[in-house]
Amino acid sequence: MIVPFLVLALGMASEPEPTVEELLRGTDDLTRGSQSTGRAEMHVKTRRYERTVVMDMWSKGTDRTLVRIVSPARDAGITTLKVEDNLWNYLPRTDRTVRVPAGMMSGSWMGSHVTNDDLVNDSRLSEDYTYTVKERPEGDDGRWVIELSPTESAAVVWGKVVATLGADRLPREIRYYDGRDALVRTMTWSDVKDFGDRRIPSRFRVQPADQPEEFTEFRYLKLDFETPVPDRTFSLQSLKR
Repeated sequence: MIVPFLVLALGMASEPEPTVEELLRGTDDLTRGSQSTGRAEMHVKTRRYERTVVMDMWSKGTDRTLVRIVSPARDAGITTLKVEDNLWNYLPRTDRTVRVPAGMMSGSWMGSHVTNDDLVNDSRLSEDYTYTVKERPEGDDGRWVIELSPTESAAVVWGKVVATLGADRLPREIRYYDGRDALVRTMTWSDVKDFGDRRIPSRFRVQPADQPEEFTEFRYLKLDFETPVPDRTFSLQSLKR
């Protein structure tokens, strides 16, 4: 997402108000360009345990992603590859590559509140939902509140999504509801930083509604949208590297 750059001190006119489609596309592509590399820290807190995992990430487009665990040592080398709707895990302790079957797609990824299905689901707010604008920003401290309902043809699990964005076009919160209008989980974004020519939130948190004391939080340590990512990165052979 390209944040509007206003130079009012020089007498330039402010940028026109974005369309809702532009806002939703920006949210869809927040940390993803045509290609990207990065490192992130994932902190998971549940009633039973608390752990932190550091991972390296590569992506290309919306259908290819590779994630490799760097630490802790007991998990280092565990790698997940997504190619279109397919997902594989490489387990270095047993030197096995396992394809994740359909029946396990709702399972937790690395013990977090992110599911395997989250990793492969390429649904987009800007394409798979119709929208109603509930609130528009008034001034720099205002916000956009957009309520989204899935289209009839969309392969999504949510009955409703409510997205809140700041006047700067950056997402602040997205709430996901089931078909009975019950809140299932909330994603929040914070700690805006510059990564190259992009200014984006460097943290986001996933919190289940039925377990308010639990959460999974990601913190981006590095993001690079310029360095080329070879196609061979997203192969089964690359899982073991």
